[in-house]
Amino acid sequence: MIEVENISYTYPKGAAPVLKDLWAVFKRGEIVAVSGKNGCGKTTLTKLLAGILRPDTGRILIDGRDTAKKDLFEIGQRIGYVFQNPDRQLFCETVYKEITFGLYNLGLKEEQIKQKANLYLDHFGLTGYREDHHADLSRGEKQRVALAAVLALGTDHLVLDEPAAALDMRGRRELGNTLLALKRDFDCCIVLVSHEADFMARYADRELVMPG
Repeated sequence: MIEVENISYTYPKGAAPVLKDLWAVFKRGEIVAVSGKNGCGKTTLTKLLAGILRPDTGRILIDGRDTAKKDLFEIGQRIGYVFQNPDRQLFCETVYKEITFGLYNLGLKEEQIKQKANLYLDHFGLTGYREDHHADLSRGEKQRVALAAVLALGTDHLVLDEPAAALDMRGRRELGNTLLALKRDFDCCIVLVSHEADFMARYADRELVMPG
């Protein structure tokens, strides 16, 4: 569970807080859509949850533990962040190397790395793409690679920024079914920013409307 307690955030040189006195709870086994007008702080919230930004006031807890004293890598092992454009976080030569990159950084043994990589390749339907470069994949396939890479680290909380943007109808359906499977099979806590009312209505358990 992720708990947001009375957080505020103002960007450097900002005239006013983007977020002020925000409270929210995101539980395991649910998909929560974060919506609101442009500029209300949706993406800022996701970056605060992922540890990319730090709140000026208040605190964020993951399963009861304050993230204030944890570094970005530690938070990344608990909360996986998927950018709106997955090209921003994919950089390895092959899909297989993309998924195993973080596992090597954890210091796992070679056999453990292979087992985990094969598990997530299979779960996300990426086995046939293991030696492909991400530039050769569709946007939806790239999203699945990014999801597989962060989940392989052992995270059970996911934060996605506009995941349905730029996807066609088929891509949105595949993404939605993937999120439902993650909720069901891994008991994930999934937070997603979206402007897509139909997508949210179909796949989210509830909606958090940001003020402003």
